[in-house]
Order: sequence, then C-alpha cells, then structure tokens
Amino acid sequence: MIKIRSAVAGLPAYKAGKPAPKMDHGPSFKLSSNENPFPPLPGVMEATAAAMAQMNRYPDIANTELTREVSSHLGVAAEQLAFGTGSVAVLYHLLQATCEAGDEVIYAWRSFEAYPIAVPVTGATSIPVPLGSGAVHDLDAMRRAVTPATKAILLCTPNNPTGPALQHQQVIDFVDSLPDHIMIVLDEAYVEFVTDPAGLRGLEAMAGRENVVVLRSFSKAYGLAGFRVGYCVAHADLAPAVRAVSLPFGVSIAAQAAVIASLEAEPLLLDRVADLVKARDALAVGLRDLGFDVPDAQGNFVWLPGGSLTEAYAASFASAGVMVRPFVSGGDWDGLRITVGEPAANARVLEIAAALPRASES
Repeated sequence: MIKIRSAVAGLPAYKAGKPAPKMDHGPSFKLSSNENPFPPLPGVMEATAAAMAQMNRYPDIANTELTREVSSHLGVAAEQLAFGTGSVAVLYHLLQATCEAGDEVIYAWRSFEAYPIAVPVTGATSIPVPLGSGAVHDLDAMRRAVTPATKAILLCTPNNPTGPALQHQQVIDFVDSLPDHIMIVLDEAYVEFVTDPAGLRGLEAMAGRENVVVLRSFSKAYGLAGFRVGYCVAHADLAPAVRAVSLPFGVSIAAQAAVIASLEAEPLLLDRVADLVKARDALAVGLRDLGFDVPDAQGNFVWLPGGSLTEAYAASFASAGVMVRPFVSGGDWDGLRITVGEPAANARVLEIAAALPRASES
C-alpha cells in the first residue's frame, strides 16, 4: 500500500457548516457558514453568463484583468498580488512557499479552523496560543511563544469564530517588536464588516514592513462564496513565490468575471454591508440582553459561548429550524458561531436563544 505522510494522516478534518435543517412546517435557515444572505450584486449574473459561454477555454492563468482591477481598487502594485480559490487556498500557498520541516507557525486558538490543517501540510509545527479575555488574541502570550524556529504568525481579524477585531496600534507594536524574518499574516477575510475605529488596517500595517502579508476574500462581503476567490497582498519579492506554488488556472473564468463586476457595484455593496452590520449589532445586543456573554462582534457573525452545553444548544437551534456552527473541543472556547442572516432568521435566533438553559441551570 502507498504510505501516507504522517503529517497528512494526522490532519484534523475541516468541518463545513451544515445545510439548513429540513422542517415539516415553517421556514428553516442556514446560519452555519458565514454566507452573505443577499443575492448577487447588479451586473454579476450577466458578467458570469457571458464568461460561461467561454467554458470550453481555460481561464487566464495570470488573472490579468482581475489583478488590474484589484490593484486599482486597493491602490497597491499589481506585482504584490497573488490569487487563489478563496483566501484559505492563498494561505496554503503562502505557507507552502515559506515553511518547511523544523519551522514553527504561531496562531491564536480558537481561531480559523483551517490553520491547524494548513500548517502541518508544509511539515511545519503548529504553535496554538489560547485566546485572552474577551475572546481576543493574546498578543503578549503570542510574543512569548516566539522561538528561533518561528517562521510565521497568523493573526485573524476579526477573529473567526469568536468575532473581535485586533487593534491597529497593538498590532503595529507587536510586529515591530519581532524579528523581521518572521512572516506576519493578517487574515482580513471579514475586513469590510469592521466598524471599530481602532481596528486593524492591514494595508496600512504593511507600509515599511516587508514581512507583513494581508489576506482577503470575496466570499463574505461580496457574496461570492460559491466562486471561491481570495488573494494576498505581499511584498513584491514574496508574491511571485506564492503565485509559483498556486494551482494553475485555479480561479475560473466565471469567478474572475464575477469579482470584476462586483467591484464595479461597490456602492450597493457598501449599503448591504451597512445593513448586515446593523443587524449584527442588534443580534449581539439581543443575545446579551438575554444574559449571554457575547464578545465584541466585528464580522458578519456573533459568538455564543456554550461551554458544556454547546452541543445541546446546537441541537436546539437545529430542531427549531436554524442551523448554526458548533465548535466543540472540550476546552475553554466551546460555543456557537451564528451567521447574520435575513431579518426573519435573526429574529428566530433570539426566540430560540431565549429558551436555552444557562450553564448555571444545567
């Protein structure tokens, strides 16, 4: 039999959000995958339909037009960009380009579920650091975890699944306190939803810091989760290495067209984001008013701490027609991530939560 690499054989499985539960009566909602509830932006369907007419052709391997549009939109040089099938794929490529056996990669935990999968694939070792009070990254503890073997540090902001965003000046101080051979990855998949004025501004943090990389996605705010397009902004010496290890023709013709059309419809996008932010804040306040210790929410989701009741909470939501995403590991950060959905879905979340038992009652 073919021997599987030990690093691969021991990988945890990525757990995707489950679909909306099937109900005999009444509506059901999928709030388990941080998807955008709005339909495609104007012009996207037409652009993708035109692109699909060329499905017998390979996509542009260099993402030429896509690169030009994103470069102009962000005000960064085209040579600093590398694209992939979602920001998670770009993260894999970034680590593959830089990490190998003997290296260590630090990240907060609990954080994005792909981190403990992406790191060991390269042969590197994961160094998870527990979250601090308020479900935020403990930057002091992460700094103490640095060793001569540290190759990269992953900072997820807003943190998925717990919600808080990192503070800009704190991150600047953190980065500047570290050796500049350590790659600092700022994972900003939900950046469009951040309203905290002191929140991290990743592209600004890159200025004068060649070791800082920004990851972003078109899956969340732009509502293109089904097309899988993400990218990194990196130093002009690093981005080509990321492109070199990327899957050829990874971003499809339709996906490239969808992103370009979505960028052209940004005014409406910003209106939709504002609506989701308003609904997010109302949902967080509503859950806190019910007595739940919900941390600051800066993405398009809220975190409902569950502790030992997490699985029971998830079952209660599912039986009432709402699929949420439980995170259970037997640790301090077990809970539910609840995506902000349409108004009826958000109202249903509060109705269900009102009937949930509290830890003190179990």
